[in-house]
Amino acid sequence: MNIGIIGAGHIGGTLTRRFRALGHNVFVANSRGPETLKELAEETGATPVDVTEAARRGDVVIVTIPERNIPDLPRDLFAGVSDSVVVVDTGNYYPQQRDGRLAAIEEGTPESLWVSQQLGRPVVKAFNNIYADHLLKKGQPAGTPGRIALPVAGDDERSKASVLKLVDELGFDGVDTGGLDESWRQQPGTPVYAADFDAAGVREALSQASKERKPEWRAK
Repeated sequence: MNIGIIGAGHIGGTLTRRFRALGHNVFVANSRGPETLKELAEETGATPVDVTEAARRGDVVIVTIPERNIPDLPRDLFAGVSDSVVVVDTGNYYPQQRDGRLAAIEEGTPESLWVSQQLGRPVVKAFNNIYADHLLKKGQPAGTPGRIALPVAGDDERSKASVLKLVDELGFDGVDTGGLDESWRQQPGTPVYAADFDAAGVREALSQASKERKPEWRAK
């Protein structure tokens, strides 16, 4: 599969390494330009590109950049890109720690629904609740007792199925958590966030989530 990755930070770099190890073609981009990705490319065999090319080279395109930087992406990033291309959002809103105040999210719009609105494309929310180091090292074969599960939310069933398959390839159980309007259940501050639960634990944690953000996850 061809996979475009926009963002080469902790999660983007980890997914580049993992997907290349699985034999996928990875086209990785960041905000500083392809020339700054030489070391990652040499390590993994990924192809460094600019963000526009990453959006056009993937069967799946993963957007994994800080929430505050989403509006800075080209407005026509997905113009002309086939509707069959699956767009994944791994992002989390960290208002006090990184992103500052994003009004729509503060007023209750789920993070990935806001991202979808900014990109002008449906997205699947995934890979947002696990530490990058765990994503790199803790995958296990299907059927392993206690295998870590990752929640996956989205409105398009075909797109979700593609992402759930990739989650399994990476060594994790995928849990379909419903549509983007329910994706708040896997945002920071919820019981499933950074918890490394198995599938049953993820489902239980999702059921216990509260839509009200805790003070530490709201802008001051």
